[in-house]
Amino acid sequence: MVTLQEKPRPFGRSGAPDWLSGCEPELRVLQAVRWEGGELCVGRMPPVKEQEAVSRLMAFLKEWDSGNKVVRKRIMKDFISFNKGKTGPELEQEFSQGSSLFLARLTTWLKLSYMFGTCLSEILQSISVFLSATCSNRYKVEFVEFGGILILLEILGIKLVKEQQKVEALKLLQTLAATGRKYKELVCESYGVRAVAECLAKARSEETQEQAQVLLETLAQGNPKYQTQVYKGLIALLPCASPKAQQLALRALRPVQMIVTEAHPSIVNPLLAVLRTMHLEIQNEALQLIKYLMCTEVRPALLKGLVASLRPSRKESGKVRPQILDDPNVPQMTESLPVFIQQAAAAKAIGMLARESTELCHELIQLRVIHNLLFAMGNQDHMESQRQASLAVEYFILSFPVVEDQVMKAIGENLFQMLLDNADGLYMKIDNIQADILRSNQVNIPGVKEVTE
Repeated sequence: MVTLQEKPRPFGRSGAPDWLSGCEPELRVLQAVRWEGGELCVGRMPPVKEQEAVSRLMAFLKEWDSGNKVVRKRIMKDFISFNKGKTGPELEQEFSQGSSLFLARLTTWLKLSYMFGTCLSEILQSISVFLSATCSNRYKVEFVEFGGILILLEILGIKLVKEQQKVEALKLLQTLAATGRKYKELVCESYGVRAVAECLAKARSEETQEQAQVLLETLAQGNPKYQTQVYKGLIALLPCASPKAQQLALRALRPVQMIVTEAHPSIVNPLLAVLRTMHLEIQNEALQLIKYLMCTEVRPALLKGLVASLRPSRKESGKVRPQILDDPNVPQMTESLPVFIQQAAAAKAIGMLARESTELCHELIQLRVIHNLLFAMGNQDHMESQRQASLAVEYFILSFPVVEDQVMKAIGENLFQMLLDNADGLYMKIDNIQADILRSNQVNIPGVKEVTE
């Protein structure tokens, strides 16, 4: 028979409560394990040790049941520090095969108190010890059967809950989702995609937003039943007011798009609208997604939208602020600036795509991209539009002789030579007359259907 080496535990020493009397037979006998001669030997715990283990467990549960908030908080902190990182079998040994009794108490208190935030961090961290343990599938089943997924999702939407507590809830959901497809489906069936997406959009800390993004990506992987729902949820985040949420949604859309494979048409307009952002990191994420989407069904719509963005409507580009709102001591931003930022980003995207594929170049030329790029070159209200458009036009000129000939005819030899000499700095040299020539250009590429302006 093997004698177990006892470890000091921060549990109470009081006797068992009345309601637990008679429960000893229901507690499975702790198995003692040791190595002997290179072989694993398993033996039953001696009756005395068995009784001591059961008594210690019941004393611990009695201390929890009779303790107030302060006592329970201490118990949870001791439990976390002493058991974090343990495996499922080790937790079973620690609780004399009664660990589920403590998990049930934690989950019950979570259900009763999460609306008020009472010891919420400690409860979530204690539950995490169980769910994140190796060989802990039984704990996950018990937690889910008790309604744990719904509770965690509700925590994400409560304004009074601290951001760090929402992070803990998101990590628990990640742990469950990473276990397998069934758990991912359970989260999604509980309206989890919507709850997590709203958390990502409204969270006040970047850590919360990042954890929400990770969870959404996890829910899309290996979950064919709900992967499209996750995909559409990410698309719905693109117009949100939080720049960080936009960036994370764009970042998640690329891998999720690879999973879904077929691009949904609803992605086109929100993605093009994101190009109006003043945040370069968001714009770069959008450009990378546009680049990837060129191999999907939305390619024609995206190309058409990019070319159209080079020539905003008079209504959009002519917006001005009332002078009474202007402070002469503060740099001004006209209402048309987002449109011009989008114009510059579209020119940049077109230049990037043109360098990727000759086939894309031909498609863009058929959409009258040269005409609209020259128009953008004449936008003296936004230098970046002029610069990006000039660089894109230069590439088309150097790549296609027919474009070279027609552009020279449309803008004149002098301006054409200035473009070839220094496309990157042309915007600093053109005058008002040359800018007007660019805006009113009538370039005519053979084979391209002309459109009346």
